Amino acid sequence: MDGEKPASLKFRHPDVTANGEARAAVSFTGLDTLWVNTGTLCNVECKHCYIESSPSNDQLVYLTAADLAPFLAEAKEMGAREIGFTGGEPFMNPEMAAMAEAALTFGFETLILTNAMKPMMRPRIQENLLNLNRRFGERLCMRVSLDHYTVAGHDGERGPGAFDAGIAGLKWLSDNRFHMTVAGRMLTGEDEQTLREGFARLFADYDIAISATDPAQLVIFPEMDPVKDVPEITASCWSILGKDPKDVMCANSRMLVKRKGAEKPVVLSCTLLPYDAQFEMGANLAEAAAPVKLNHPFCAQFCVLGGASCSG
Repeated sequence: MDGEKPASLKFRHPDVTANGEARAAVSFTGLDTLWVNTGTLCNVECKHCYIESSPSNDQLVYLTAADLAPFLAEAKEMGAREIGFTGGEPFMNPEMAAMAEAALTFGFETLILTNAMKPMMRPRIQENLLNLNRRFGERLCMRVSLDHYTVAGHDGERGPGAFDAGIAGLKWLSDNRFHMTVAGRMLTGEDEQTLREGFARLFADYDIAISATDPAQLVIFPEMDPVKDVPEITASCWSILGKDPKDVMCANSRMLVKRKGAEKPVVLSCTLLPYDAQFEMGANLAEAAAPVKLNHPFCAQFCVLGGASCSG
C-alpha cells in the first residue's frame, strides 16, 4: 500500500501511484454479474449516497427494456450468472418490471436493490412483483437497503419517515415469501457484531424472515468517503494483504448506464464509479473485458481494504 504522500497527490495517474510504484490492476476473469443502473432518480436523498441519487439527479437517465435487450443476449453468451438492478431507486423506472422479467426469462439470477419505500409499494408494482415471484421463485432476489436497525440511525441518513416506510416494504416482501436480503451500513461507528445483534432484534420484532448472522442475508457494507485519505493500492499489495485480485468486484462484473443526452448505454467497470470517465470501458461487454486500474479511493475503501462486493 502507498500511504506516504498527501491525499491531494494520490489517484492521479492510472499506472503509477504518488510514490512512483506500479498501481494495482485487476484483470477480467469472465462476466459473472452484469449490473444495470436504472437511472439516478430516487425518491429520497441520502446524506452519504456514493452515486448522489436524489429526486432531481438525472445524470444517468432511465434505461429501457429495449436498451437492455442486446446486453442480456451478450451477457448470456459470456456465461454470466446474475443481473443486478440498481439506481437511484429502480422502481422509479417505469420499465423496471419489464427489465426484471426479461432478465429472468433469459435464465439469469436477478437481484433488485431497493429502499422498499413508496415506489415499490405502488399496487401495480406489487402486482408485477408477486407475478414474477410466483413464476421465478428464488431466482428473483430483493435486496432492501436498511442503513441501521434504529429509527434514528436510518432516518438520520434518509430523512424522517424513511425507517417506517422501509420496514413496511420489507415486511410485505417477507410476508409474501420473496427471496430477500438486507443491506446495512457502518454509519454509526459500531462494530459488525453489534450491528448484527441490533438487526437480529429488529427482524425478530417484525417477524421478518432474515438471519442477521448470515452474511449473505444481511450484508454490512463499509462506508465510503471520497475525501478521506486512503492508501493507494500498489501491485505489491496483493501479497502484502494476502488478497487475490480475482476476488475484487471488477474481476467479474460490469455496469451498464445511460448518460443524460446519450443515444446509447455504455459499460463501466463497476457500480461505484458512475461519473469518472476513466472507468468507462466501451459500448458493449466485449469491449469492457479489459483490466481495470485501481485509480480511485473507492477501489481501496470498498473493494480491497473493505473486502466488499455489491453482487449477490
